[in-house]
Amino acid sequence: MPHRTHRSLGIAAAAAAALLLAACGNGDDEADNGAGTEGEDGIVELSVGASPVPHAQILQFIDDELAEEAGISLDIQEYTDYVIPNEALHAGELDANYFQHEPWFNAEVQEHGYDLAHFEGVHIEPFALYSTQHESYEDLPEGATIALNNDPSNQARGLVLLEEAGLITLSADWQSATILDIEDNPHNFEFIEADASALARTLDDVAAAVINGNNALEAGLSPTEDGLLVESGEDNPYANFLAVRSEDEDNEAVQILQDLLTSDEVREYIEETWTDGAVLPAF
Repeated sequence: MPHRTHRSLGIAAAAAAALLLAACGNGDDEADNGAGTEGEDGIVELSVGASPVPHAQILQFIDDELAEEAGISLDIQEYTDYVIPNEALHAGELDANYFQHEPWFNAEVQEHGYDLAHFEGVHIEPFALYSTQHESYEDLPEGATIALNNDPSNQARGLVLLEEAGLITLSADWQSATILDIEDNPHNFEFIEADASALARTLDDVAAAVINGNNALEAGLSPTEDGLLVESGEDNPYANFLAVRSEDEDNEAVQILQDLLTSDEVREYIEETWTDGAVLPAF
């Protein structure tokens, strides 16, 4: 367990005071109408949806090592797709979720009309191009088949990775790049689309695939050790964050969880758990 820093002790003390004031001021209203369920011991339980790796692992670390002192506990619900966690949050089945980046979040809110909010980023999982057939992206043959994510925000992310390596050129006016925005394809690559959770399973059937960080980790792949191309973590706009219903953005228990997610202890946990850079702190 990491050494307790002054910051975490401050979070815990402020959290306990804030939850006590909320309970005294609002009676049962906070428990009935806001995020979280307060137990008889005064601990507020938050139900949080998360991808299994690394999100649920980070949340489990918080629940095991930091949450009780701060006056909360976590009921961690794992999801292997990117659609249900926002549906469940919107429907009130979750108090928060932690699995997505801003381009995906914005697309979901716009498409479905969700009234959701999010906090600052917690971590980045670099995208990478993987192959079981080739050791370098420069070895990809003429006409090679490359698998990409089938959702627009992550497909754009994969295409930019390929463009930065000089494998393709995208049109200058793309908004959210898709394969239709490929202006120059000098090697005549064939692009196929697949669901994020299925991309790792396509590796034996394609020359290469651009795979989301969490799905790669679940498949035992490391972007820095196995990737032919790896996305930079510097100034990366795809940090994953905690999302809540807009009405709960100022909820005390939610604020405490966000403070813990961006604490020194969590930074240290991420850096010590994923020493290969497969997961990077974003704060």
